[in-house]
Amino acid sequence: MQDFDYCRPASVAEALALLRDGVDSKLLAGGQSLLASMKLGLMAPARVIALDRIPTLRSSHEEQGQLRLGAMQTHGELAASPALQSWVPGLAQMAGHIADAQVRAMGTVGGSLANADPATCWPAGVLALGVTLITDRREIAADDFFTGLFGTALEPDELLCGIRLRRPRRMAYLKFEQPASRFALVGVAVAQFDEGGVRVALTGTTQGAARLPAFEQALAKRFDPAALQGLRVDENLMSADLHAGADYRAHLAAVLAGRVVQQALETSK
Repeated sequence: MQDFDYCRPASVAEALALLRDGVDSKLLAGGQSLLASMKLGLMAPARVIALDRIPTLRSSHEEQGQLRLGAMQTHGELAASPALQSWVPGLAQMAGHIADAQVRAMGTVGGSLANADPATCWPAGVLALGVTLITDRREIAADDFFTGLFGTALEPDELLCGIRLRRPRRMAYLKFEQPASRFALVGVAVAQFDEGGVRVALTGTTQGAARLPAFEQALAKRFDPAALQGLRVDENLMSADLHAGADYRAHLAAVLAGRVVQQALETSK
C-alpha cells in the first residue's frame, strides 16, 4: 500500500473542503471495500478522508413525516435501532444479517450505498422502499441513484449524508448467501405501502440492484406468493461467476421472491 495523508474532519463543511481542494482523495466510511482495494493496489489515493467524527452523519431522527438515517450509521447500530425497528422492522432485520459481527460493527449504510456493490444488501432494501438519498447539495430518488455496476449518481466531490424513508405497511428481505463471504448470490426485497403500491428489488444482477416490474404488478393486485406463480426472472439480467451461473441465480430470484412475500405477510401479523 502506498503512503497517503489521513484526515478526520469534524464537520461536513470541513470534509467537503478537503474533498474539493484538488488533491486526489477518497472518502472513508466503514472501509470494508476501500481499504481492501488499497491493499490490493487497485486504488492509491493521495489522501483518505475519514467521516467517523462528523456527528450529523451518525444520527437518526424523524423528518417531514419520514425517518432519516445518517450515512455513517453502521449496520450493527441500525439493526439494534429502536427507531428503525419501529418504522421498518424488515430493514433492521436485513442490517442484522449483513456479513459478520466485525463487518456490522464497522460497515455503514452510506458506504454500502455509495459503493453500490452488486452483491450487497442495502441497495435492494432502499430500492424496494423507494427511499430518498440526501447529499450535501440535493436529494436523489432511489430509482435515479443506482446507475449500473458499482455506479451511482453521486458526483466525485459529492457527499452522501443520509437517507429518508417512509413507513411501509410491510417490508421484508431474503438473500441466498455465498457461505464464505456472506455476500448475496441473490437477494430480494419487497415493500408494500398503504396506498397500494408494491416495490420489488433484486440484488445479484449484472447492473447492481434492479426492480422487477412484472412481480410488482402481480403483487399490487394480490399480495400473496401465489400471485407470482409462473413469473420468471430473465437470466440475462443476472450475474454469473464461479459461485453460480446466471440461470441458477435467476431461478433463485424467483423462488426467493415468493418466500420473501410470505415472510412479509407473517412478520406483519
